[in-house]
Amino acid sequence: MMKNYIFVFLLFLISCTQEVIEPIPPKQSNVFLQKENTIQNTDEISFNLDFEGIYFISLVDIKTKQVISREKILGTKGTNKLNIYTKSVDSRYLYLILMDNNRVELNRTTLILQ
Repeated sequence: MMKNYIFVFLLFLISCTQEVIEPIPPKQSNVFLQKENTIQNTDEISFNLDFEGIYFISLVDIKTKQVISREKILGTKGTNKLNIYTKSVDSRYLYLILMDNNRVELNRTTLILQ
């Protein structure tokens, strides 16, 4: 009978251990290094620039070729980070296009919205 109590007590101790959940690290890679990227609303993207200056980031619907959003940014040399807001976008597939101040396309990638 005593063995049963010890067994139940040990089983109780083992079952009461706290489970450690590791947080998922944010995506830190250059978004333009991949041909396609899967994103959700408010995801942070990062990209590298060779020079400081004024740049344009555009979201374009792949199907209709219509510009959904264009943002003028002051980019810094090195890694730049932006949050992408897609809650009101109807399309699931978009181009993310980086252009310089003269509207010359520097990089392009496909975004797949979840």
